[in-house]
Formats: sequence, C-alpha cells, structure tokens
Amino acid sequence: GTSRRTASKNYVQFDAGFSHLFTPERTGQFQLCVSQQQIQLHSLWLPLNQQRMEMEVGSLVQALKRQCFERALSGTAPETGGSLVTTPRSEAPRVRLEVCPRYRLGSSNVCDQSETLYHTCAVFAMNLTVKLRRNLRRLVILLATFCMVSVIISAYYLYAGSAQELDLSDHSAGPDCGDLRSLPFRQVEPRTPKPMDTSRKDPVVLVFVESQYSQLGQDIIAILESNQFHYQAEIAPGKGDLPPLTHKGRGRYALVVYENALKYAGMDAWNRELLDKYCAEYGVGVVAFHRAGENAQPILRLGPFPLTLLTNVALRDCCVNPRAPLLYATRPEVDRGLLPGDDWTVFRSNHSTYEPVLLAKPAPASSGAGRQALAGGLGLWATVVQDLGLYDGVQRVLFGQGLGYWLHRLILVDAIAYLTGGMLSRPLERYILVDIDDIFVGKKGTRMNVDDVKALLETQNMLRTQISNFTFNLGFSGKFFHTGTQEEDAGDDLLLKYVNEFWWFPHMWSHMQPHLFHNQSSLMEQMILNKEFALEHGIPVNMGYAVAPHHSGVYPVHMQLYEAWKSAWGIRVTSTEEYPHLKPARHRKGFIHSGILVLPRQTCGLFTHTIFYKEYPGGPKELDKSIRGGELFLTVLLNPISIFMTHLSNYGNDRLGLYTFVNLANFLKCWTNLRLHTLPPIELAHHYFSLFPEQRNPLWQNPCDDKRHKDIWSKEKTCDRLPKFMVVGPQKTGTTALYLFLLMHPSISSSFPSSKTFEEVQFFNTNNYHKGIDWYMEFFPVPSNVSTDFLFEKSANYFPSEDTPKRAVALLPKAKILTLLINPSDRAYSWYQHQRAHEDRTALRFSFYEVISANHHAPSELRSLQGRCLVPGLYAVHLERWLTYYPPSQLMIIDGQQLRNDPAAVMDEVQKFLGVSPHFNYSQALTFDPQKGFWCQLLDGGRTKCLGKSKGRRYPAMDAEELYNLSLSTKFRFLKDKKITVTLHSMSNLSRDFLSRFYRDHNIELSKLLHRLGQPLPAWLREELQKVR
Repeated sequence: GTSRRTASKNYVQFDAGFSHLFTPERTGQFQLCVSQQQIQLHSLWLPLNQQRMEMEVGSLVQALKRQCFERALSGTAPETGGSLVTTPRSEAPRVRLEVCPRYRLGSSNVCDQSETLYHTCAVFAMNLTVKLRRNLRRLVILLATFCMVSVIISAYYLYAGSAQELDLSDHSAGPDCGDLRSLPFRQVEPRTPKPMDTSRKDPVVLVFVESQYSQLGQDIIAILESNQFHYQAEIAPGKGDLPPLTHKGRGRYALVVYENALKYAGMDAWNRELLDKYCAEYGVGVVAFHRAGENAQPILRLGPFPLTLLTNVALRDCCVNPRAPLLYATRPEVDRGLLPGDDWTVFRSNHSTYEPVLLAKPAPASSGAGRQALAGGLGLWATVVQDLGLYDGVQRVLFGQGLGYWLHRLILVDAIAYLTGGMLSRPLERYILVDIDDIFVGKKGTRMNVDDVKALLETQNMLRTQISNFTFNLGFSGKFFHTGTQEEDAGDDLLLKYVNEFWWFPHMWSHMQPHLFHNQSSLMEQMILNKEFALEHGIPVNMGYAVAPHHSGVYPVHMQLYEAWKSAWGIRVTSTEEYPHLKPARHRKGFIHSGILVLPRQTCGLFTHTIFYKEYPGGPKELDKSIRGGELFLTVLLNPISIFMTHLSNYGNDRLGLYTFVNLANFLKCWTNLRLHTLPPIELAHHYFSLFPEQRNPLWQNPCDDKRHKDIWSKEKTCDRLPKFMVVGPQKTGTTALYLFLLMHPSISSSFPSSKTFEEVQFFNTNNYHKGIDWYMEFFPVPSNVSTDFLFEKSANYFPSEDTPKRAVALLPKAKILTLLINPSDRAYSWYQHQRAHEDRTALRFSFYEVISANHHAPSELRSLQGRCLVPGLYAVHLERWLTYYPPSQLMIIDGQQLRNDPAAVMDEVQKFLGVSPHFNYSQALTFDPQKGFWCQLLDGGRTKCLGKSKGRRYPAMDAEELYNLSLSTKFRFLKDKKITVTLHSMSNLSRDFLSRFYRDHNIELSKLLHRLGQPLPAWLREELQKVR
C-alpha cells in the first residue's frame, strides 16, 4: 500500500490495482493497523466482484465502527477511528481507510461522520448505476475509440519487431521457483534462434577484460583454460579500435566476451557497427557481465538495446528456466536460499528476443538503491538472459553478476557451447577414476577396520548406479601389511578377501620416494618385493598402472624409475599432479615419456590428515561447498577425465572419502546432464590422448624454478649445468665464427660436441628433446663458479624452428638469445654452395636458379632444398616467433656483415649484452689473415688459429655461377632455339633479382621490426629497401 499525510487527516490506502496479476476469481487479503499495534479486525477475502464487494465492505464498515466505539468506551481505543470505502469498478478496485485525529476517549461525538465518513458502499453503487445509464452512449464511443487506438499501437510494435509486453519477471506472489510449470515463461511459445555458423571462424575466444588483474576477468579466463579453449585477452578499449577480427576472409574469433557489459553497450558508433557486422556475418555470439557498483544507477537502460537493468538487489531461490535454448550440461533445478552478495542486477524487457535463463526472487530484507524497483511484485526476476538475436541478428548471453555464484559458472559453460555452435564444447561424458593410495600404510588408529571395508564395498556398488563401471583403484605398499591395531589388521584381511572386487596398482614396497634411489637396481629390488607380496596374496599384477609415492620421479623425470617400472611391472600408464606444476590445477596436463603415458591427477581436498568431518580445514562447510558447486564440482564439469587422489585414512574414521564421492555423484545427477563413467587406467589413458593429442609431447621445465619439483628431484643433479645463453643461427650467417670468438673469453664455455648432429647438440628442434633434460645436461660441464661462468650452446638450426622458442623458454626462461643476420639472398646462395660442397645430389643436379624458382610441381627433393635455402631468410617471421616467448631485452640481433668486417667492436657489444666479466679485449686477441680473408685468433709467438677449411669458402659469384649453369641448361638452349635474345647483364642478375623480389616484403617487415626494437638497420637491409623504391 501507500500512505500520505494532509493537514487534517491521515490516509492509509491499500491499492489492489494490480490488474495484470488479478482475475475476477483471484483474491487479496487485507489487514487493518490501528495505532502502532496491528489488530486484525476482520479476515476478509475480497473477490473482485463489484456487487459482492459492496455488501462485504459495508459489513466491514459497520464492524469497524462497533469495535472502535467499544474500545473507546472501555478505555483501550487509540486516538484514531475511521471507515472503509471502495472506488467504482471503472477505476482500479482499491480499499481506503480514512482516520480522523479528533477521535478521543469519552467524546460524545466519537467520529463526525458528516466530515469524515464517505457514503456507504450500497449508496455509492446505486449512484454509480445511475451515472452509467446516463452516459452509456458516451461510454460506448470511448470504448470504441480506445479499441481503435489499441489496434494501431499493436500494429506498430508488431511491425517494429516487438511483441506484446513480456516482462522477464513474474510480479505475482503466487508462482514459486520450485513449481517450474507455473513460471511465466511457460506461457510463451518457444522461440528458435538462428543456428550459429561454425565453418568460417577459428575456435578462439576474444576476451575484453577491464585489466589484467581484475577478478572477473581472471575467472573468465580460468573457465576457458580449464576447458583448454584457445583465447586472446585484450584490455577493453574505452574509445580505441578493436583488434583485427578477420584474416583472409576468415573470422579470427568464434565468441566475444566482455567483462563489463556497459563497455560493450557504450561502444562508439564505428566500432559498434564493425563488431555487430562481424558477429552477424560470421555467426559470432557475445557474452557480457554487469556488476553493479555501490553508486550504480538503480535503473538504467543497456545502451541501444531494449533491455532495462535494475541494480544492487539482493536475491534468493534461484531457478533454471527449462525452456532456455542454451541449456546443455545444466539440468533445470532450484537452488534455495540467499544468493551470495547484495549487488545483483536483474533484467526487464518487453522484446521477444530476450529469454530468461536464471530467475530468482527478491530477498525479504532487500533494501538500498534499486530495491524499490522490485516493490511492484514479489515474483521472479531474470538474473541471466539470452538474446536470441531477433532484435539485431546478434545472439548474446548477459549475466547480472560475476562468476562468484557457482550456477553462473555452469551456465557460462553452456553459453560458450551454444554461442559457438558446439565448436567450444565437450561431450557430456565424464570419466572418473578414484585412486586410494597408501593401502596398508598409516598410523595405528587411522586405518580401515572391518566395518570400513564393508562400507567401501557397499558404497562402490551404490555408486555404480550413477557411475557406470565404478571401481575403487587401490594402491598398496606390502611392507606395512598387518601393522595396525587388531581391528585394523582384520580390515587388511577383509580387503584381501574382497581382492577381486577392486582394482589394484603398486606403490613402492616401503613407500619410499623413487628419486632417492640413484641406481635402477635398487629400485628394482623394492618393486620385486612388492610384486612378490602381490602374488602371494592374489593381488592382480597386470593392470599396467602405477603411482609413485609423492609423485616422485614422474616429473621431473627420474629415468631410473621409468626403466624399473617397465622392467618389473610392465607399467604403461601413471599419473601425477606435478606436470607442469601443482598449481593452478587447471594447467595440469598429460605427456608421454619413454613409452609410459602420464595422465594428470587431481586432488579432491582429501589428504592423509583430513580424516574427521568436524575437523576439516576451514570447517565442514568448506568440504560441502567444494562438492556443491565448488572446486570439486568444477573439476568434473570442466575436465572430461579426472583421476582423483585419495588415501587409506580417508575411508576409515569419518569415511570422508565415501561422503565426498556419494554427495558429488548426487549433486552432479541433480544439476547436470553429465554421463559419468569409469574406465581401467590403460583404456582411460588412450582415451585421454585421443582427446588431447597435442599433449603427447612433453614440455620440459627447469626443476629449480619450482620448489616442489626441486624437492622431488635427485640431489645428484644440478640446474647449474643448463646454459645461460644460446646462439640460434640461422645457418651460413657467421654463427661458427661467433662461436669461436665467444670461446676466447675466459668465463665462457660451450656445450660438448655431439658426434651425431654435426657437433651441435640440436636438443630443442629434434627428437633429442624426448630424451629429457638429463640427457641435455650431460653435454655441459659443471661450472667452477656458478655466478661468473657462462655456459652456452650453439645450434644454428634453432632459428627457423617452430618448436624451439616454446621449448627453450620453458627450460631456459632467463637465457639470452643471440642471432646473426646477413643479406638473405647471400645466405640462400651460401647454403646452396654448402650443399654442393657436401655433394648433395639435388644441389649437384640443379642450378641455383632452378632451386629457388621451383614450383609446387617440382620433385620433392628439389622443393626440400628450396625450403632450406629460402625459409631461414624470412627473418621477420622467425624473429617475431622468438619475441612471442622471449622479451626484446633477452634477444640480440647481430649484423653478420659487421661481425665479418669488425669483429672486435661486435664482441664488445656482445659482452655488454651478456653481462659477462671480466671484459675481454678482442682488439688484441684478433688479427686479420689476408690469405684466409678472415679474422683469426692471435696466439703466442705470432701464430694464428683460424676457422677450418670448410669455413669461409670463396664460392663463385652468384651471377657468374648462374650464367654458366644456364648456358648448359635446357631452358637456355630453348631460348636460343626460339631466337630470343637474352643479354649477359639480364642473365647475370636473374637469381639476385628473383631473390630481391622474393624477400622484398619480408625485408620491409624486418625494417619495421628493427625500428620497433630501437635497433639500427644493417647496411645490406638499407640497400635492399632502396631497390623497393
């Protein structure tokens, strides 16, 4: 109701005029408040039938008079009195109480009705009837006019694409969130959005965040990373331009996500048109979030869209609209209770393009800005809406808060899948394997007894009704069998009685960490003891799966463990939580090493010390929160395969392991459409790598950069043997000369030469990488002084390799990178001559021009040689790849021609870049050898040490060589037969002109790159750029 005060009277008016919520059959109940005490005078149901209302209200007026008068005489009445009246049926029906302040105890005139009371309902109804008869014709005309106007307005809105008003909320007090059939969206026919086109765009998400540190932005990215979806994060431009959205007629992104919906809605006209056109043409959807601040407007319109936002409201009882088209993994249910926070935004619209996804009720204690807008009703309000694209052709999903509410995370996963047409989605199958480590291990009083073992088997059978083929996987250490109390030893015996009911895998016999064993034979002894125990007690030994205590030796790799596993047990699969790091858990991946498939392992909040419910870290609510929409729930939702680590002690005591997985399975069944399965480890591993084949190759990292990795790495190994810088090439640019000059410095040492790869280690770009970092470090000496000694590696094939920068930065993130550049045309010709000197058949068979100008119809060996001649010279492409992983401050680009002409000056700059000491004077250490035509090291006694015979060769000039080869070629004879004159000058420049044209655009990009890096242009590059003009 509403209230107001005048000079002489107080009015309290109860408005029943919610005509769009009431029908003639629906009723409302009213109470009368007298003074400050609430006294229910009459429980009256008022059907909206005018004649009946007049009779009932008249009776109420008389009852009111009598009770007020009686209370006045008895001395208990307040200083008020009044009456009730109704308004005519032509107006919105309402009831009004008029109170006169002159009501006093003992007054003979209790209430002057001539001044304060209206006519009775019956008299009022009679007068109304008379007036209606007199104005019947006028009323008919008004009604006809009103109908015509209504038809015109309706036609206008239909033509404009709007439908009859459809609020995204239900303002009646009747519908309950639990009765999904009574919700307002049930009354509307389902609307089918336009299918999303997936053929012309890449499966990448463009995410606009407020800052790189914003919490919501990090939450969005965490969801994408957990699903292993590719994304590009950008700071949301205030008024700046959008990043490029297309490339060669193909969309770069399948989805656009805005952390701030107001930034999206408030884009300038140019960018708005650009983004909308891209989304409509390529079938790209938009996800946006609105988080209201303390000073947010209580009611605002979302930019140009027919959508109103009501902000800063508190909500309760959230339910899922079962008719929302985007639902995929989500099952419609009701989450009862208060929603977290009081800064929610709800949506309201009268356009049919908006479909509510989540709805909630206002909280009873709702107060503050924006709450008053909800006072019109106590029904359901949309907190997440789906734009079906009927308004402007762009489909969207809008969230009325961040991702702090667990149900928003679930809906976001469905929204991503729906808006990308399934490009970014996972099947509904989820595979769960529950490992129970440390069977037979544990202190007395914490192990399983007979009742615990029976409960384990009963729970396994129960879980099989929800998770197909569910079986607990038990990891045992035989040394600790029968080392508990009498009851616990009986539990050990019962486990072995039920041995065929479970799956089994070996731990270490004495539960020791494998990295502590420095030779394979010691590890084998431990494994054989455990295997003999298994055979003695009938434990299966052919599962092909094992887990190392504390995941020791799996990653970082301890090769002795891998070899011992294969030899003793025939192990083919293991799991670890340490690759690439323990945290964040969403980054855990699998890899294959030495024939063993390594799967990522997940934690579930249960460790050896978490054995009592009431003593759970943070309280029991933390465990329940993890299960019901929290970390554990999200682990299953976002990972198609989950291997959970638990321990023996979690199944004794309060049996938290059973409690956790039973409740998790129930919650998943209640809220999701996920189909849960369990597979044996080997089948599970093959399925995992079929889903993620890109993870087959590991990415080695520096064990010393992670404390946990260093703790489970052999103490006999040291990271000091890893290089501090690398010379990466490319070939035939002077890398060997630079290598020899570096070795002249007393503080610099190189890797040992390899007998299989032309002296260079070539670790990062070949299959040598799969041999592991132990193999790599064997090529480096142990430095005598870690702080002053500089180890380095020179492998000229690293420069054009696509894999090398990513692999190198993972293992050597702080390493400095040296590269040399010469004219790419000269480099290509030098490589061709190098191959001829090594009697390469293809190089001997074809001329240089034939090699560089070969087309795609040429023989494969010719095209291979062409690639090795031309591709390394695409300097800008390769440098940009290196700069993707290494910052510019760690990359030095050396002018190869300057190194040839003035090596001392170049080496001075190299020393400064590396930070090596002491400073070495190359001017005194180098001398020019006229006969060799190169700079050489000056030794004692005036002797020199120069490059080998294969270095610094003097090849025939490119032009002369080409003239000779072409004079003998079939092409040249054909030209002469056709009597086409080819001048000596044009022929002599044929190859160089071809290469200048081939490298023109790449050289331009290189000049831009060097300018961006603040480095001067080499002389050869300036000459090439002049040819462009």
